[in-house]
Amino acid sequence: MSAIAGILVTAAVTPVVALSGAAATSAVSIFENLPSNLTPGALAQPSTIWAKDGDKNVKITEFYDQDRVPVKWDEISPFVKDALVAIEDPRFYTHGGVDALAASRAVLQNVAGGDGMSGASTVTMQYVRNVLVQESTAIPDPEEQEKAYAEAMDQTMDRKLKEMKLAIGVEKKFTKDEIMTGYLNIALFGRTVYGIESAAHYYFGTTAKDLTLAQSASLIAIVNRPTAYQLDIEENLEANKTRRNLILDKMVQQGKITAEQHDEAKESPVEPKITPRVQGCVVAEENYGLGHFCDYVQNQMKKDPEFGPDAETREFNMRRGGYNIYTTVDLDLQRAAVSSVRENVPQVMEGIDVGGATVSQEVGTGRVLAMAQNRPFSTDPALAPQGYTAINYSTDQSDGGSSGFQVGSTFKAVTLAEWIRTGHSVRDVVNVNGRTVPLQSFRASCMDGGVYGYGNWEFNNDNMGVRGNQSVLTAIGQSLNGGLVSMQQQMDLCDTFAMAEKLGMHRASPAQNEEFPNYEGYDLTMNPSNTFGGTDEMSPLTMATAFSAFAGKGQVCTPVAIDSITGPDGEPVPFKKSSCSEAMSPEVAAGVAYALEYTITNGIARHALSAFGTPHLAKTGTTDEYKDNWTVGASSKVATATWVGNVGPNPQCLGQPGCERVDTRNFGGYQGLTAADSRIWPSVMYVADEKFGGEGFGDPASTALKQTTVTVPDVAGKSFDEAASMLANAKFAYRDGGEVDSSEPKGMIARTDPSAGTESGLGTEITLYRSLGNSGKIPGGLGDKLARDAESSLRSAGFTSVTLTCSGDGSVDAGKHKVKSVSPAAGEEARLNAKITLTVDCK
Repeated sequence: MSAIAGILVTAAVTPVVALSGAAATSAVSIFENLPSNLTPGALAQPSTIWAKDGDKNVKITEFYDQDRVPVKWDEISPFVKDALVAIEDPRFYTHGGVDALAASRAVLQNVAGGDGMSGASTVTMQYVRNVLVQESTAIPDPEEQEKAYAEAMDQTMDRKLKEMKLAIGVEKKFTKDEIMTGYLNIALFGRTVYGIESAAHYYFGTTAKDLTLAQSASLIAIVNRPTAYQLDIEENLEANKTRRNLILDKMVQQGKITAEQHDEAKESPVEPKITPRVQGCVVAEENYGLGHFCDYVQNQMKKDPEFGPDAETREFNMRRGGYNIYTTVDLDLQRAAVSSVRENVPQVMEGIDVGGATVSQEVGTGRVLAMAQNRPFSTDPALAPQGYTAINYSTDQSDGGSSGFQVGSTFKAVTLAEWIRTGHSVRDVVNVNGRTVPLQSFRASCMDGGVYGYGNWEFNNDNMGVRGNQSVLTAIGQSLNGGLVSMQQQMDLCDTFAMAEKLGMHRASPAQNEEFPNYEGYDLTMNPSNTFGGTDEMSPLTMATAFSAFAGKGQVCTPVAIDSITGPDGEPVPFKKSSCSEAMSPEVAAGVAYALEYTITNGIARHALSAFGTPHLAKTGTTDEYKDNWTVGASSKVATATWVGNVGPNPQCLGQPGCERVDTRNFGGYQGLTAADSRIWPSVMYVADEKFGGEGFGDPASTALKQTTVTVPDVAGKSFDEAASMLANAKFAYRDGGEVDSSEPKGMIARTDPSAGTESGLGTEITLYRSLGNSGKIPGGLGDKLARDAESSLRSAGFTSVTLTCSGDGSVDAGKHKVKSVSPAAGEEARLNAKITLTVDCK
C-alpha cells in the first residue's frame, strides 16, 4: 500500500515536473528522495512544584505553556479511539501511512484545480504535522519559532508530499496503537489544552479513560477545528453537537458502536463541565501562602545555566520540560510562618508602607524551610492597593525581592565574631559609652594610610541605661553601640567586613551612595557605624544564612530552595545545589553562640527563649527611629530571620519633598509594629523546635571566655598624654578624671583609679587624675625628734600650719620634749595649708 501510495502521490507533482521538461521518472525520484525519518521529540508538559507535608509530597502548583498530561494506550477510552478513526481515517488500520484511495481522489481534485490534498490527511499524516508543529513551538527564539511553524502548516504540495513521506516512515517505525496514542497525546483541543487527558479534564472534569461515548465524540470533534468546536464557548455548543452526531453516525455505520449506543448518545445534550487547570504561583499562594517562595524557586531556575544559556530560554524550558521540582519547604513550618506574620502585621496600614517577613533555613544545608510575608503574592497591579504584591521581602532584588532593609544591631554579631577570632574574650571589659572618638583610631589595612579616616566622630547609644566599663557580654546582650566601637578600635576594620563576606552577607540591591567605593555594587559599606548599626540594606534570607554559621559550627551554606528535580521520564535533572564553606572555626562560632545565648537569658532578646528548652541564640536589631525591627537567631537545626518595618516611604506622601520611611512606634505602641518581630520569631521557632529539636552549640575557644587581667601601670608624675599612652599600650581604656589635690607637680598625673599595681580586666577604663600641685607628703622620721626640729622639718616641706599638743598634762617645751606622733601620718598627702598636728610627750 505504501508503494502504491507513493506512485499515486507522484502523479500529483507530475504536471509540475512536466512543465519544467523533466521526465515522469523524475517525479518518482523526487518523492523517493524526500526525508523519511521522523523522530518525535519530548512533548511539552507542565512542570510541577512539590513540598513536604510530613512524609508526603504535596503538589503546590504547576506552570506550563501547554496543558498536557500524556497517557498510555490503555488509559484512553475505546470510544475515543473509535471516534477518531471513524471521522478522520476509516482505513487507518489498513493503510501504510498514506490512504491510497483518499490520495487518488485528492490527486484528481488537485488536477481539476481544487485543494483536494487537504482531504487526504490520515491520522498518521496529522500526527506528523503535529510533531512538526511541536518542534516549532520548542524553539525559544520567537522569530525562528514563527518561521518553523509556518513551514509545518504550509499548504503547498511540497509540504504535503514531505508529510506523506514522513508518515510512511512513521508507519515503518511504530505500531498503529503507538501512532494513535501519540496523536491523542499531541493534538490541540483548543486554547492551551493539548492531549486527550487534559481535554477530558478541562471540558468534562473527568479522565480520558472514563469518557463516555458522547463525550468522546464531542472531544474528537474539536480537533478538526478547535476554535469552531471547543466547548468553553457557548456559541460553539450547537456546532459541536452537529459534528459530534456526525461522528456517532460514522461510528455506527462502521460497526464501532451499536444502534442503541448511537441513539442514546445522539439524544444526550452537550453538557460541558469546564474545569480549568489553574497554574502559577497564585495557586501556591492561595493554598499555602507560598506564592513568593514559588516565585523564588522559578527565579533560582532562571539563574541556573543547567536549564539554558539565558534567563528567557531557561524559563521557556521550565514551562515545557515536564519537570517535577521537589522543594525544600516544610509545610508545618510554613503554616506557622504565614499565620504568625499575617496575625501581627496587616496587609495595609494607613500612614505607613508596612511590611513584615520571616524566613527559616536549615542549619548546615542552606535548605529554605519557610518563607512568608504580610502581603500575599499577586502580579495583578489592580490588587496592589489591597496589599498584594509580587515583591518578595525575604530575598534579594535579583531573586524577585525588594531593595532590602537596614539590619541594625543584628550586625553586632559579625563584629563579635571577628573579636573572638582575633583572640579576644567576651569577658573583656570595654567602654560602652556613647562618645566622640578620632577616626584614625580605626585601623583599616585595605585603605589609604592604613586607617579609616581623620577627624572626630561622635556616636551615641540607644540604650542609655547601661554605661561605663562593661564586659563584651553585656555590650552584646544590651546592644550597646559604644562597646562595639571600643571592640572595633582594637581590630582591623577590613577584617571585620571580610568576616561578613565569609558569612555570605551582601547588599540586597546595588548601593546608591556615590561617596562610597561600593557605589552600584553589592559589597557592604565599610565604615565604623556599620559595625554596630548595620546600615546596609540586606534581605532576611541573607541574615538567616549568616546566623546559620554561628549555630552550625562556622559552616555557611548558600540558600537553596530545591531538593531534587526529575524529568518526565523520572530521571534526575541536574541543577545548582547549595555550596558550603567555613566562615570561621567551630570554636569561634561557639564563642559567638555563647554571647548570643546570653542575649536571650540576660539581655534584650528574652523573647527568643525556647518553650522546649532547646538552646537558642539570637540578636535583635532596630534602625534609626524604629524604621526597621529585626530578630535573627537559630537553634542548632533551624535559623530564622524576622523583619518588620517600612517597605518604602509613607504612601500618603509619595512624590512630595522629604517623603521617607516613618517611625514604627507610631503604629500600635509598644505592642504594635515595634514588637511584632518579637512575637513572630518565637511562633515560628516553636514549631521548629517541636519538629526538629536541637542541641548545644559546642565549646568556645578558651580565649573567648577567659578573664584576662593586666597590672595597672604606675603613671604618677607623668604628663597626661604620656600616661594615656602607657595605659593604651597596656590595653586599658582611659578617661580624664579632672584635677585633685596632690603632691605631684601641677598638671602631672596625681593618681589613677584603679590604683597603680592593681590587677584589672583587659580593657578596663582607668581614670586619670591630674595634680593641682597644692599638696605635699608628710615627711617621715619625725617621731622621737625634738618638737622644734619636727616643726622645722614640716615647714621646710611647705606646710604652713603646724600645731603642737601634749599627750598628757603639762605644757610643751619644744626644745626639751620629743614628738610622740604626727597627724596626718608620715607619707600621707595633705594640703600645704592644712593643719598638721604634732603630739608631744610632755612628761
